[in-house]
Amino acid sequence: MLEITFADPALPTSGALALLVAEGAGTSGLWGAADEATGGAVTRAFAAAEFTGKDGQSVTILAPGAGLTRIVAAGLGKEAEITDRKIEEAAGTLAAALTREKVAALAADGHAGGKAAAAAMGAVLRSYRFDTYRTKQKPEDLPKLAALTILTGERKAAEAEWAKLKAVADGVFFTRDLVSEPANILYPAEMASRIEKLAGLGLKIEVFGQAELEALGFGSLLGVSMGSAQPPRMVVMQWQGGGAEKPVAFIGKGVTFDTGGISIKPAGGMEDMKWDMAGAGAVVGLMAALAGRKAKVNAVGLVGLVENMPSGTAQRPGDVVKSYSGQTIEVLNTDAEGRLVLADVLWYAQQKFDPRFMVDMATLTGAIIVALGHEHAGMFTNDDDLAQKLLAAGTASGEKLWRMPMGREYDKQLKSDIADMKNITGRPGSSITAAAFLARFVNEKPWAHLDIAGTAWSSKDSATIPKGATAFGVRLLDRLVAEHFES
Repeated sequence: MLEITFADPALPTSGALALLVAEGAGTSGLWGAADEATGGAVTRAFAAAEFTGKDGQSVTILAPGAGLTRIVAAGLGKEAEITDRKIEEAAGTLAAALTREKVAALAADGHAGGKAAAAAMGAVLRSYRFDTYRTKQKPEDLPKLAALTILTGERKAAEAEWAKLKAVADGVFFTRDLVSEPANILYPAEMASRIEKLAGLGLKIEVFGQAELEALGFGSLLGVSMGSAQPPRMVVMQWQGGGAEKPVAFIGKGVTFDTGGISIKPAGGMEDMKWDMAGAGAVVGLMAALAGRKAKVNAVGLVGLVENMPSGTAQRPGDVVKSYSGQTIEVLNTDAEGRLVLADVLWYAQQKFDPRFMVDMATLTGAIIVALGHEHAGMFTNDDDLAQKLLAAGTASGEKLWRMPMGREYDKQLKSDIADMKNITGRPGSSITAAAFLARFVNEKPWAHLDIAGTAWSSKDSATIPKGATAFGVRLLDRLVAEHFES
C-alpha cells in the first residue's frame, strides 16, 4: 500500500508536485507558489492545455523548474460542488500520473482535514497492484512511488480522519486480493483460512466444515459442492463494537470457481469465474474495515464458500434438495447455484442472530449486466427505508446502486411441479426472479440483495480502481453503517 504522510504546506524543492484545482480558482496557496517559483510555467501550461479545473480534466508539466521533476494537476469542478468523492477521484488520477516518481507531494492546502484525508484515500485506492504471480517484470513496468506526502493546513485533523479511512482501504485491498486470486490457490478451505487470520483485528470467527454443515441440514449449499473435490465452508465473523443492540448482518456468495456444474458454462470466458466469490470477498473486506476502524456497531458477516464442478458425484438438473429452512428446491439448472448457497446462509443468519437487517452481496446473474451494464449494481429489497439509505451510501461512496422491482408476479414464476420451488425461471426478468427466490429465505426480515455481477470486476482503469477486482460493496456498506447504525 502507498505510504501516506501529512505535512504542513510548503513548496517542495525536489520531486513532483500534484495540485487539486477547482474550476475558476485563482492562483493562490501552493499553486501560486509553484507558479511563481517556476516563472509562470504553471499558468502558461494550463492555458496551453485549456485546463480550467473542470471535473475530470488533468494536465502534466514536465521539468517545470525550481527543482521539480513535474507538476500534475487535476480538476475538481465548481467549488460549491466539491465532495469527498470528487477529491478522491482527482487524487486517484494524480496518483496514476505520479507512479514513475520517487518523491511526490500532493497539495491539499485550502481544503479541510477530512478532504485532505479523502485525497489520501483516492491516491491509495488507485495505487493497488496484484503482482503475486509476476516473476519477470521489467523495471520500467514497476511503480517507483512508494510514499506520498499530503500537504495540508489541518494536519492533525487529516491524520485522525486518515486513521479511519486507512482501515477501510485495508479492507478494500484484502477483498481485491481475494478476488484476484486464481481458483487453484483460493478454494473454500484456503479462503476460510485467510479469513481466520483477521481474528487479530478483534473479530470472532467460526468456521463450519462439511460435517458441521451436514449436521445443520444445509442441503441447498451442500448440493452445490457435491461435484467438487474441495469441501465447502461457511465462515461467520462477528464484531462487537456496540452496546446491547441487535447486530446488522451481511451475507456473501462465495463460489470460488463456477463451471456451472452439470449445466456447464461455455469455455469462452469461464476463467472469469474465479471471481464468482466477489460477494463473499466484499463481506470479508467490510468486516475487516469495521473491526480495523473500531466501528461502534455490532455486526456479523457470513459467507458460504463452495466450488461448483461437474463430476460423477455432482448435483444433476432435476434433483430436489432440502434447504436449512425446511423448504424443498427443484434444481433445474446447476448453474443457478449462488442462490442455493445464499438460501441456507440467509436463513441461518436471521435464525441465529435475529439481526436488525440483512444485506447480501452476490455475483448472481448475467441478466443484471444486461439491464444495468457495469455502472450500477442491482438492488432488490423488501424495505423502503433500507433502500433509501443504501442508495445514498452508494452515491456518496461511488459504488452506485439502482433499485429493481420485486412483486408477487415474479414470485409466482418459481412454482415447481414437484417441490416447494424451482431454482430458475425463464430468461425474462431473471435477475428479478433470482431475487424473488432469495426473498423466500429472509422470513420478512428487513433485507436487501445486491447483485454485483456487473461491478465486481473492471476491464479498464478508473480514477480509484485499477483494472481488475474492484472490491465493490466494501466502501458502500461501511458508509451505510457509519452514517446510520453506529451508536
